[in-house]
Amino acid sequence: MTYGGSEDDIPTSEEAIVVLGCGAYCIGSSVEFDWCGVSAVRTVRELGKPAIVVNYNPETVSTDYDESDRLYFEELSLERVLDIWDRENPEGVIVSVGGQIPNNLAMPLSKAGVNILGTSPESIDQCEDRNKFSALLDTLNVDQPRWTEVTDLNSALEFAQEVQYPVLVRPSYVLSGAGMIVASDEDQLRDYLSSDAVKMSRSITVSKFILNAKEIEFDGVAKDGAILNYAMSEHVENAGVHSGDATLVLPAQKLYVGTIKQVKRIASAIAQALDITGPFNIQLMARANDVKVIECNLRASRTFPFISKTFDLNFINLATKAMIGLPVKSVPIALIDIDYVGVKAPQFSFTRLHGADPSLGVEMASTGEVACFGTDMHEAYLKALLSAGFKMPKEKKVLISIGNQDIKREFAEGALILQELGYTIYATPGTHEYLTTQGVKSIALRKPSDPESDLPSVIDYISSARSSW
Repeated sequence: MTYGGSEDDIPTSEEAIVVLGCGAYCIGSSVEFDWCGVSAVRTVRELGKPAIVVNYNPETVSTDYDESDRLYFEELSLERVLDIWDRENPEGVIVSVGGQIPNNLAMPLSKAGVNILGTSPESIDQCEDRNKFSALLDTLNVDQPRWTEVTDLNSALEFAQEVQYPVLVRPSYVLSGAGMIVASDEDQLRDYLSSDAVKMSRSITVSKFILNAKEIEFDGVAKDGAILNYAMSEHVENAGVHSGDATLVLPAQKLYVGTIKQVKRIASAIAQALDITGPFNIQLMARANDVKVIECNLRASRTFPFISKTFDLNFINLATKAMIGLPVKSVPIALIDIDYVGVKAPQFSFTRLHGADPSLGVEMASTGEVACFGTDMHEAYLKALLSAGFKMPKEKKVLISIGNQDIKREFAEGALILQELGYTIYATPGTHEYLTTQGVKSIALRKPSDPESDLPSVIDYISSARSSW
């Protein structure tokens, strides 16, 4: 954009479509959203319409000079997008393929007179505002963890006491779980709600955090509230690990038929209630066939490239046609004919980030991801781990320390397999005792918090690099 200029070498077009990009790369917003943006731009051009891209990240493909008819290398702010809207006078703006930054602009752009293509800004706001979305689920009789809107500190503490800790605290309009925490006691909840970051948030909810639940991703494309195509994937990790840090399996391999039916029914109800047109993502949790909704995003999620590659169907291509208003039909996906399994695994950079906490939680921490295919889940998972930098141990030594008794029981079979493969197993005292009862031989090591004893120290053991894992 030339400031003060009055003429353009290339005339504007009222049929042009503006696609807002993802902005700067950071944890939680990376090349997955640029893939979505580029797919939308290419679809627009294939349909014979001029495509205008607004993005300011030179690392992206969307900012390549030949990907669009016009490129505005400008910040993704309300003021700048309105300037471009006034200058170009396009048909409309797509905000749902670039992640959270453009999605947050939907409502203010609409209030300024911009035509937002696809799902209405009002519906987007209803999903982004935690209180409004939870209230919507209640009206639809869709199950969710018990929740309350935070009006003051005392009401939040009373609610947490009523449902019992842990509780999940979530601000609205955030990406990658930014600002979310799982509070395990009153002190954590009090400290969090007293922080300055929370005071700046426009809407906060507190809900019961359910332990040991399976998390499910439902990514779909809808038109006028009717779902055209969808992909249902499952997390390897339990609910509580951010979806960007979790390992995803598609098609889902370990879901009950009853759970699948419930998820489809819930997704259809939400899509119809919000009159969704375009891409959307719903995150759910399930325990013993009891399905509850976590959240819904009325935009493309970071898993759209993965599901598109796995099913060999470009979901963004379909979503773009729906948002522009073209007649679109669902594309049949016969899961029974898919003779492979896809696994998406995260990659972390904890060793490069000074002071980083390597434990996973509700706020995203991964800096990359890989996707691999295999004849079954285990083959695909192993390929994904190796591709993400996981190295098989040169020396067959393993250190195991598990605090939760239920997880110890779940891992017992795995420990037996390691023993049969010839691995020497080291374990902290509690784990060592349990493994012994299961017929697994292990060498006990003392925890740093344990009193001095004849047992060797775990710290000494790790620092001397005698453990391969």
